[in-house]
Amino acid sequence: MADMPLPAPKDLTSTVLRTDFSDDAGWSAVQAAIDAADGYPHATYVSDSRFTDVSIQALIDEDAATEEDDRLTYVFLADATTMTDPSSPLLAVDLYDEPGRTFRVPARWYPEISANLSIANMDFADFADAADGSGTFRGWGDD
Repeated sequence: MADMPLPAPKDLTSTVLRTDFSDDAGWSAVQAAIDAADGYPHATYVSDSRFTDVSIQALIDEDAATEEDDRLTYVFLADATTMTDPSSPLLAVDLYDEPGRTFRVPARWYPEISANLSIANMDFADFADAADGSGTFRGWGDD
């Protein structure tokens, strides 16, 4: 992965990086679940086999080696769990404040998190701190 920066999202979206390439239909289903959760585009989908089973540390290292203006502050991974769990829970990864901190987010909640993070209305920690005992964000309890 060296010398290849992480793919940047399009304006006001978040990067959803595919890391599991075992099921193309599963990847399509994940994209459909995210897109169905809200009427607006919130994801920049990246399906590049160089990220197959990439470790969180490798993503942190890659981002740190990137020019400061091009760095990501977070990324959502579509990993094996995402592809096989019916709720399509993406793995959210902090690359900036607490590099390596993670939580899961079912596709249903992805648009809310992406929108708030992309405009810096909320921080990664706001969502990570609200994750349940399994490490999954499931809304604010009143939703």
